[in-house]
Amino acid sequence: MAARCLLLLCLMLSGCMKPTDLYDQNVYYLRDVGLLEHHKTQRRANWVLQQSSFIYIAQGHFLPVGHPYARPNVVAEEAFKGFVEYFPQVRRAKQPAGLDEAMQQARSVGADYLLYGRFASAEENIGNWEEWEDREEFTHIGRDHAIVQLMLLEVGTGYLVDTARIKSRGGFLTFYDKEAEDLLRRPLTDYARRLLGFAED
Repeated sequence: MAARCLLLLCLMLSGCMKPTDLYDQNVYYLRDVGLLEHHKTQRRANWVLQQSSFIYIAQGHFLPVGHPYARPNVVAEEAFKGFVEYFPQVRRAKQPAGLDEAMQQARSVGADYLLYGRFASAEENIGNWEEWEDREEFTHIGRDHAIVQLMLLEVGTGYLVDTARIKSRGGFLTFYDKEAEDLLRRPLTDYARRLLGFAED
């Protein structure tokens, strides 16, 4: 009898929702309650780019508040890895640059748009045994946090097409052996998708 009830329940659930939809819903709620990594993107505009757009990616010299030892060009590196999945023409600066310098670099390679970012702030908490041995602070064990600010500018005119603020936090189930920099790739990839008009991943 119990087996029949279980089978009936499974059939009812499968009739209502596909397994992939069930997975997506579960992941969404796990992210929302903080068990998995989560990010929120605030955009000024809903500008959509052509997939053939040539995007140059650069990062400012700003050192993130709360995490001055982050890799100097980490936002540009992670944005490039996310954007290259969706835009065939993407280049990035090899090192941090001021806005004027980055715009000159973008013009010199013939880019249509400049994606200019900065790692605004981060909270790098203890996530493994080695970090615990170095710091031994109970109040700093757990999830990392990161905030990235982005500007998308038209290279030909200098027009500010879009601005975005991305706030990310680690998850209670996934913070082990992670750093604040590890929170950047997924939201930057999601931003690339949004620029093509796709829904949030």
